[in-house]
Amino acid sequence: MKQVILLFMSILASTVMAQTPKTLYDFKATALDGSSFDLSSLKGKKVMVVNTASKCGLTPQYKDLEALYKQYGDDKFVIIGFPANNFAQQEPGSNKEISEFCTKNYGVTFPMMSKISVKGDDIDPLYKWLTSKEENGIMDAPVQWNFQKFLIDENGKLVDMVPPKELPTSEKVIKFISSN
Repeated sequence: MKQVILLFMSILASTVMAQTPKTLYDFKATALDGSSFDLSSLKGKKVMVVNTASKCGLTPQYKDLEALYKQYGDDKFVIIGFPANNFAQQEPGSNKEISEFCTKNYGVTFPMMSKISVKGDDIDPLYKWLTSKEENGIMDAPVQWNFQKFLIDENGKLVDMVPPKELPTSEKVIKFISSN
């Protein structure tokens, strides 16, 4: 009888653990310079994750992202850019070229990660989590185009998605950053 109870409790515990959605903190990324970036280092901060491209009509959003980061980025908020070449081949550059482009043209100081895929069969695990309710427990939000923004709370949980054409300085984003 004791063994049956222990088996039941073990199955119950593993079922509960399997249903617990992941958080941002369960992922690692590689920065443009090749260094490892552990997203668990962002615990306690609100985070905006955005897929970027340097040859897109929305590329000027880099300016708004940098302004937002300069105004609000501190120990409570961070923006992380993930270059992606998934839409009309608008991010063809190497990581080095992307880094140079971002620095030269927009003075980007927020963390930029290595180029990844944000959709399709080769989707990066972080983006699979961001875009799938089955993974994040909140919503399905497939990436529509470059500069789609994901808002993540201080506990690493996905809160909302901001469409590509909506500026990073929109009222929705400012309310998210400013809320307690």
